[in-house]
Amino acid sequence: MNFRPNLLNRSFYLPRLSREFYQGDAVVFWTLTVFDKISSWLTPTFHQKFRELMFHAAAREHLLCPIYCLMSDHLHLIWMGLKQDSNQLNAMAFLRTYLEPELAPAKFQPQAYDEVLREEKRKRNAFTKVCFYIANNPVRAKLIAEKEI
Repeated sequence: MNFRPNLLNRSFYLPRLSREFYQGDAVVFWTLTVFDKISSWLTPTFHQKFRELMFHAAAREHLLCPIYCLMSDHLHLIWMGLKQDSNQLNAMAFLRTYLEPELAPAKFQPQAYDEVLREEKRKRNAFTKVCFYIANNPVRAKLIAEKEI
């Protein structure tokens, strides 16, 4: 039996940092997970639509995406704010709104997981470590050999 929380009940949501942590020159590592580990959504057509919508969201909110990875049951991306008015929460809301119909019949879990790489963590190579983590995701899942990345 699959457990699906009442999506209107906010008690199931993870606590978020204050909005300002996602604005300006913020660097955020995002993970969007698909319910029930459904993998039929991951097609070349979906990948093309994902890239289009992700770059559209990034352009709207003045963000840069140095790396992303689509896996069979989730996706990862990093966004970096480029201007003071960059807003990653707005960009993620846009991306999820327009990307979810492309997933059908699969659905994203109600809330994306995020890790804000704060200034002190960035000084300790956190950005590099997260990029390597994302790049090695298919290797850890044994989808490709390490020498292929």
